[in-house]
Amino acid sequence: MVVYLVAVVLGYLIGSFPTAYLVVKQLTGQDIRTIGSGNVGATNVKRVAGFKPYLFVLLCDVAKGAVPVLISRKLYPELHLLHVLVALSTVIGHSKSIYLRFAGGKSAATGLGGMIGLAPIPALLLGVTAFTVTKLSRYVSLGSITASLLSPVLMYLFHRPLEYIIYTVVAGLYVVYLHKANIGRLLSGTENRI
Repeated sequence: MVVYLVAVVLGYLIGSFPTAYLVVKQLTGQDIRTIGSGNVGATNVKRVAGFKPYLFVLLCDVAKGAVPVLISRKLYPELHLLHVLVALSTVIGHSKSIYLRFAGGKSAATGLGGMIGLAPIPALLLGVTAFTVTKLSRYVSLGSITASLLSPVLMYLFHRPLEYIIYTVVAGLYVVYLHKANIGRLLSGTENRI
């Protein structure tokens, strides 16, 4: 039980690390929560600071999800529930960062990182899906939502453990919920394109 508690707390703290906020603050002196879309994520970094900072933040946000899960799998390979709880804690941490008074991003990249830690091949397919949908539609949110909804299907098709499939259902729906404002704008035709 102690192992689970420590792992979840560490996962949350790592997921909470506000990369986008710190990068934009360092580069522009501004609070990312008050500029662009106001979202504390890589896409908004691209809007307000350019491509290179965006790429750095994107990779960091993915790593925040992947590394804790990979460590938990290495240390406790049979504890599937532990792996899932660590992945979920990083996703929640990113969206409800303790360092930003429980504000944060929409956890798509961190959620993908968790998927990389749990199942690299399905995660790669999700990344390709998100990229393709985004490229064709020019809506980042649509790419993220599509990948989130597809994740349980891929976990099932690749015969991953039941705990992993349940994780993708819970985390996927959570990420979609965090995009509720984007969904409203997509339906009304007012969503920002890239």
